[in-house]
Amino acid sequence: MIPAKRYFTIGEVGDLCGVKPHVLRYWEQEFTQLRPMKRRGNRRYYQHHEVLMIRRIRDLLYDQGFTISGARNKIQEILQAERDKSRNGQVLLEGVEVVEFADSRLEDFVDITMSDGDDVSDNPWQKVRKELGEIRQLLSEEV
Repeated sequence: MIPAKRYFTIGEVGDLCGVKPHVLRYWEQEFTQLRPMKRRGNRRYYQHHEVLMIRRIRDLLYDQGFTISGARNKIQEILQAERDKSRNGQVLLEGVEVVEFADSRLEDFVDITMSDGDDVSDNPWQKVRKELGEIRQLLSEEV
C-alpha cells in the first residue's frame, strides 16, 4: 500500500518499490513517463502515479523478464489502452483509490466547515461528498 502523501523522496520510492535509488535515476533516462519534480539541489520528488509506474516497470523487468526496450514498449501499450478506455467512457480501476482518498479528505473538510446548526442538505460540501460516495459505489460495481 502506498501512503496517502503528495510527494515521495527517491529513498521512500526505493523502499516502496524494492528498487535502489541509482536504478530509479537510470529508469528516468529510459522511461520518458518518469519525470519526478526536482527541487533544491536536484532532489527528486515523485508523485503517486509515478510510484505506480515504477512498480509496473519493476514487475515487467524483474518478474516478467522484459528487456528495457520491451518494457518501454509494453508501458506505451498499457498507457495507450488506458487512454482509449477513458476516451470510450470506460472506468479506470486505478481511479477507485483516488476517489476514496479524495472522499476521506473531503469528509474532514466538511466536518470543519459545518457548524452545529447547519442543515446538511444546504451544505454544498455535503452534497459533493454524497456524489463522491455514489461515484465510488458505481466504480466498485464495475469490478
